[in-house]
Amino acid sequence: MDQLPNCPKCNSEYTYEDGNLLVCPECAYEWTPGSENENGDELVVKDANGNILKDGDTVTVIKDLKVKGSSSPIKIGTKVKNIRLVDGDHNIDCKIDGFGAMSLKSEFVKKA
Repeated sequence: MDQLPNCPKCNSEYTYEDGNLLVCPECAYEWTPGSENENGDELVVKDANGNILKDGDTVTVIKDLKVKGSSSPIKIGTKVKNIRLVDGDHNIDCKIDGFGAMSLKSEFVKKA
């Protein structure tokens, strides 16, 4: 019996085949076999417009974002320089002037 690969998104071992797709029942991620990266360590993160982001890019916030523990939000149009991509739900680590180090979701930024 062939060993199916773990889910590239959540690393679940309970993947199954559905036609020509592989499916993860835990996070509902679907992918084609061989579509994950060869070495498995390169992370692909896309912004709200579908542009691929890389470490060191500058992005712009596209929506006012509430910050826990702060009375003021991160305003729309705030530029964030020198981002670092990480794995997880909040996949951008950065420093924002006036707020300090924080993590952002890529769906709320666009490449500048």
